Formats: sequence, C-alpha cells, structure tokens
Amino acid sequence: MAIFLTKESKVLVQGMTGGEGMKHTRRMLAAGTDVVGGVNPRKAGQTVDFDDRAVPVFGSVREGMAATGADVSVVFVPPAFAKAAVVEAADAGIGLAVVITEGIPVHDSIAFHAHAAKRGTRVIGPNCPGLITPGQSNAGIIPADITKPGRVGLVSKSGTLTYQLMYELRDIGFSTCVGIGGDPVVGTTHIDCLAAFQDDPDTELIVLIGEIGGDAEERAAAYIRDHVTKPVVGYIAGFTAPEGKTMGHAGAIVSGSSGTAQAKKKALEAVGVRVGGTPTETARLVLTQLETERDVTHS
Repeated sequence: MAIFLTKESKVLVQGMTGGEGMKHTRRMLAAGTDVVGGVNPRKAGQTVDFDDRAVPVFGSVREGMAATGADVSVVFVPPAFAKAAVVEAADAGIGLAVVITEGIPVHDSIAFHAHAAKRGTRVIGPNCPGLITPGQSNAGIIPADITKPGRVGLVSKSGTLTYQLMYELRDIGFSTCVGIGGDPVVGTTHIDCLAAFQDDPDTELIVLIGEIGGDAEERAAAYIRDHVTKPVVGYIAGFTAPEGKTMGHAGAIVSGSSGTAQAKKKALEAVGVRVGGTPTETARLVLTQLETERDVTHS
C-alpha cells in the first residue's frame, strides 16, 4: 500500500519539454513511474525519446487524460504560468496535481488551490519536491535511489530534510514520502498526510518534519492527539534561527514565541510525539521507536 501515488498511477508532465521537465521526466521513468505523456500546446503531436521509451506530447491535460487515462499531473512550468497550468489540470478532472514550481505569487496559489478544491483535485505544493512511493512511482524531483520500500511514512515541509531522512533511514525504508512544500499556502497539509498514513495498513510509523513559522505543526499536534494512534516522530527545522528573521522558505518567519521551533516541539511532545534535536537524532528516535513497537508486539 501507499498514499496518493502507486505503481498504478499514470502521470502527465506539464512542461515536460523544458529543461527541468526533461531532466526529471527521465529520472521519474528510471524510478519506474508510468509517465504516459507530456503537455505543451506548441508541441502537440510530437514524441520525446527517453532512453528506451517514447513519450507523446499532448496539447492539453484533457487531451492527455482522454488518450492515456492519466490521473496525476506533475507541473514543471514557470511561475507566471503555474496558476493556469493547475487550473487546466483541475478543469480536466485530474485527481492529483504535483506543483514543483517555486516562486509562484501567493495570490496565484490561493486562487488555484481554491479552484482545485472545487473540482476535487488534490494539490501537492507548490515549491515542493513532490512525492515518492519507493519501488512503485515517483512524481517530482525526489531522488529515487536513496531509500527502499518500507513501513515508515514521511511528510515534510523541507525538500532537503526529506532527502536526508530518507537516506538516514534507508535500511528501514518508506511506504510513501511526501514533500508538501514550505510556502505560506500549500494544498496538501501535514494533517492530510497524517490522516492518509493513519489509514494506510502498510505504514507502521509516521515521521513529521516541520519548520519555524506559522502554526501548521501545532495544528498537526492537535490532530495527532485526536485521530492518530500510530507512533509519530518529529523534527522541526530552525532551532537556532534568530527571532524576527525570515529563514529560507516564504512561510518561515518567527514573531515572539509564536512559530518558534521550541514552541512547536513542545506542542508535539505534549501529544506523545518524540521530537529530535537534529535530523540524525530524529532518525535514531525512529529506529528506537520501531524496536520498541516490535518488542511490544512480540511480548
């Protein structure tokens, strides 16, 4: 099992014929993703050769879905065109739109998230690395060769920390890893992923990576308290961040005690989440928790 993305997923790439789209389409295909087409109105009818696979280019998402049965779109278009791309995908009825593009104006994100929600399209991102179900499918830019299939679910605001935890826990492996992005407005939240992992029978433990700024992690803590019975291990990026400074992601700003790493750590620990002080310590906590769970099961 997995969440949101499986070997059955059929993927369109909006912006496949651009430089980043070409590079990452090749990597997705190498990871076993069923990339069934690209979308570029100016190159409709062409095909692009990726090693041993020729991928057709369609003039629209709707056309690509009709021809291939695609149910996922990965968006690699420039920021100025991202809103239109997501709206097009949602209007076509795509089930999942993974928006890799960074630098999208917040008002554009608000608009396309609202539109997608009305159409029943799940959006992951923007400004995110996408998601991967190791051994099955990879939609985005997450390296596929740093981990293996396993029973840990990962949801993270940070792309880099997604990769680091995947690598540090490579001997354990993951059910699905979801990079939700760090912009002030994102589609799929920590809570959405927690709910999906809670319902996934093959996810044994959940890793939640947050960062300073906003209150997403505090809201996730409240959700964990009320709805999650599986063990959760957390990490908050930004323990050494100076107060009042914007740090990296557009959403990561701290004001007073609100949004600090310590405040988020306290909220998560209050509901039973074990929170690491560093990514490596977090990985150790995962291993310890898994050993504890298995000892209890076998006792």
